[in-house]
Amino acid sequence: MIQFIRKFLDSKIGVIVAFVFLGLIAVAFAGLDVSNSGLFGGSSGGDRAATVGKEKVTTADLTRSANRAVDQMRQQQPTITMQAFLAENGLEQVLDDLIDRYAISGFGETLGLRAGSRLVDSEIANAPMFRGPDGKFDRQLYLQVIRQQGLSDQLVRDDLAQGLLAQQVMAPVAFGAAMPNDLVLRYAALLKETRKATIAVLPSEAYAPAGNPNDAQLKAYYDKHKNEYVRPERRVIRYAVFGAEALGNPRAPTEAEIAARFKRDAARYAASEKRRLTQVILPTEAAAKAIAAETAKGTSLAAAAGSKGLAATTLGPIDKAALTTQSSKDVAEAAFGAAKGATTAPVRSGLGWHIVRVDSIEGTPARTLDQARGEITAALTAEQHRTAVMDLASRLQDEFDNGSSLADAAKTVNATVLETPALTADGRVYGSANETAPAVLAKAVPTAFSMEEGEPQLTEVDPGKTFLIFDVKATTPSAAAPMNEIKPALVAGWKREQGLALAKAAADRVLAAIRKGTPVATALAAEKKSFPAPDNVTMNREQLAQMGGRVPGALALMFSMAEGTSKRLEAPQKMGWFIVQLHDIEPGKVAKGDPLLAGASRELGNLNGREYEAQFRRAVRAEVGVKRNDAAIKAVRAQLNGDNADNRD
Repeated sequence: MIQFIRKFLDSKIGVIVAFVFLGLIAVAFAGLDVSNSGLFGGSSGGDRAATVGKEKVTTADLTRSANRAVDQMRQQQPTITMQAFLAENGLEQVLDDLIDRYAISGFGETLGLRAGSRLVDSEIANAPMFRGPDGKFDRQLYLQVIRQQGLSDQLVRDDLAQGLLAQQVMAPVAFGAAMPNDLVLRYAALLKETRKATIAVLPSEAYAPAGNPNDAQLKAYYDKHKNEYVRPERRVIRYAVFGAEALGNPRAPTEAEIAARFKRDAARYAASEKRRLTQVILPTEAAAKAIAAETAKGTSLAAAAGSKGLAATTLGPIDKAALTTQSSKDVAEAAFGAAKGATTAPVRSGLGWHIVRVDSIEGTPARTLDQARGEITAALTAEQHRTAVMDLASRLQDEFDNGSSLADAAKTVNATVLETPALTADGRVYGSANETAPAVLAKAVPTAFSMEEGEPQLTEVDPGKTFLIFDVKATTPSAAAPMNEIKPALVAGWKREQGLALAKAAADRVLAAIRKGTPVATALAAEKKSFPAPDNVTMNREQLAQMGGRVPGALALMFSMAEGTSKRLEAPQKMGWFIVQLHDIEPGKVAKGDPLLAGASRELGNLNGREYEAQFRRAVRAEVGVKRNDAAIKAVRAQLNGDNADNRD
């Protein structure tokens, strides 16, 4: 998962996405820990993790961002721990991202770039997590969500503005990046290259000592590898389930209320026009004019954009007001002023230069009160139900604030309090292979792992029908297991490590014999151990690419060696050593017009663009000036790792 995030943030669009949505991601996922925002103010090293130009990245910023990164990773890998994140150098990655963010946005300001309030408003309004039942932006919901995460409206807006400013700086950097055709041809031929090799393995267990380690040896091994035996955080959840009957019977909307709503939303029921559009946004006017010139000659907008390494996006059906919010008034005026099938001239917005093609026009006739009655009645009923839920939540929350317990709240709604065994963050019962949390807690478990103990919450299980009150009764933090509870695993690990060292020496002996001309099988037999038979492998790079990101290390080594050489490689999880002898390399051949060339060109263009971005980020850092405070960073790492806390089982 950490590798996935690193690869994503290193991609051509990943860095821009990370900049723009960093603030909203913090809101979208529960679990942001802001209660300790001032935790490091008095720690060794001060409160500055780094200084970027005139701005500082505080230890609180770094702590929040590290917690945020782990919370995001838990969406895909629920049992990931902070200790594992830190062991994979995650804190450094987070700090680098923060430094780049401050540096690039600050550099953008020196260029005169800005992210206006209207653009920030648009980003917030278009965020799905802030939409109400009618699909529109709900300001009360927005404020409620950010308050739940300990954020303020100003903090969210500042964060978004900074990210949008960084996007404006970064977008042109890799635009149009491409590789010369000769390099593309050589690279494509490389993809068809075939290699033949012999791969052998010397298992650690073949050299592992027969006797067990003494206490001192076992303790030293445990201290060195403690992070490999970390148990996940566990929580005991108490909960009570109740139905919609606790809300009472909602009354039906009156005729007066229906008429008032129809009058209030008159624009919604009036005749309207929506359009389906194809749009390309360019960073410069010159680039936009080049695309426009191609479309004027009959080239489709999508094809013209594709020739420049860009992709056209489709919008709609969308009305003029929505397009104005998403882009600008000028873009909306141009798009809604053009005829069906027409393409607009380049028009500028805060995002860049837009070229829009009108694909279709959809007109909607006006509706009368009678025609809209059913829709309005349903909306008012849903609102009343939502109000009832909010009133109940408010009433229960008031009870909690006044010291009421989960049991007291359960009595209010006539429900029974139940309790789970210790659960891990993925919803499994700790220590059980197959047992999981009750299905009714499926949505609550992730939230429960971001809550404090004894702070009940209310949630809907089946909207409008089934509700859940839950809290965390007990938390067992993630920590290394005590030695006495995992002694068999430690003994096996120690033996494997000792065997690995001896297997390495054996691999060196085998390599020396192979390099003198001894066949692989003969060199292995000289060790007088029981080994798996060597594999003769013939493979091309296209087959290697089909493995995606799961290429075994021995095969990766095979495709990075010179012909006629032999090398060794440590096997995963200290299981032994691979020996790879490369016999032959057969160069690949690519004919002109081969579809592989187009794919290779795009891939190399993306790689080239990422290199431009990396060079640009380094140049910006040098321009604005960056100073790291290693003492403060070390203090943050220690606190996040729980170094000052006692280990618990």
